[in-house]
Amino acid sequence: MDINEIALIYGSDGFEMTKSLLQYSRCDAGLNKDAHIVLKPNLVVAQSADTGATTHPEIVTAVVDYFYNRGFRNISIAESSWIGDCTQRAFKVHRYDKLVSDYKVSLVDIKKDEYETVNIDKFYIEYSKTVLEADFLINLPVLKGHCQTKITCALKNLKGCISDRSKRNFHSWGLHKPIAVLNTIRKGDLVIVDSLNGDLDFEEGGNPVETNRMFCGLDSVLIDSFGCSLLGYETEEIPYIGYAETLGVGSSNLNTAKIVELNQDATNSTFKPSQRIKSLEKHVKSDSACSACYGNLIHALARLEEKNLLSDLRRVVNIGQGFKGSIACGLGVGNCTNGFSHTVAGCPPKAIDMLKFLERMVD
Repeated sequence: MDINEIALIYGSDGFEMTKSLLQYSRCDAGLNKDAHIVLKPNLVVAQSADTGATTHPEIVTAVVDYFYNRGFRNISIAESSWIGDCTQRAFKVHRYDKLVSDYKVSLVDIKKDEYETVNIDKFYIEYSKTVLEADFLINLPVLKGHCQTKITCALKNLKGCISDRSKRNFHSWGLHKPIAVLNTIRKGDLVIVDSLNGDLDFEEGGNPVETNRMFCGLDSVLIDSFGCSLLGYETEEIPYIGYAETLGVGSSNLNTAKIVELNQDATNSTFKPSQRIKSLEKHVKSDSACSACYGNLIHALARLEEKNLLSDLRRVVNIGQGFKGSIACGLGVGNCTNGFSHTVAGCPPKAIDMLKFLERMVD
């Protein structure tokens, strides 16, 4: 897999999707069997993944199984839930005890780990020695909204690798610059993003949006830039991405990136929306919409609402395979609605493209 490449896969089986991404990346090629492999999921709170807050356990299991079956035996899962929650309880919610018994993995609660203090540009950061000394670090973030930084994905997920004291300092330092600096200390060697049903707005979940996709890559900055486009943000709206690029962590240039789709999205949206999402769905007419396309539209409508423009959207937005071949006057998103008078192309279109389209359509 090349540094400027992102592999994208659709579906609802996180285990098999993860296996496909790992096989495509060929990340174990040349890796010594004695290497210490560390997995860093997102267990910010002790809640199940269906809330849109945490990494699906089947994804973590698939990564462990992939390496174990290839002869790797030194595998750890390292995480630190946010201040005020218990990492050990999060481990139990996700049944990581079964991974310990079945694969002999080690569970590392970073809150209890030893730290190495790293000073970069007067940012003193207490960093987990387990993660810092890993031979191969696999970052397993959830793509979701965040009430302070707008999104959280690969770059911000590594905030779980530091002490609670350093986490508090990050907030006093303004979050964006220290997040960028953090990724100059140690970044993921491989990033596999859980974008199955990340929360619309909040890091702790509650408004999950089912998009049934995952993606992976080697460049955390590129991964986060792609994630921005899927959630309906311009990269420039997330300052820590630009800071990280300036510091040499990676590239945000999606124009030169190679996006490889391993399959086509054929999963219909069947999730139960939260109250917030129900209010956004009032602006949608759906007929057999694929979940990634539908989820992107929900994110675009949420961004439109944040700009105080949603109330000016007087027309319903049509979406879904049921509109194929229809010729109509109205709004549509996705290739299935290319017969409508106003549409945005794509299969699926990114949320940022939908947002720009809807901004032009408001009265």
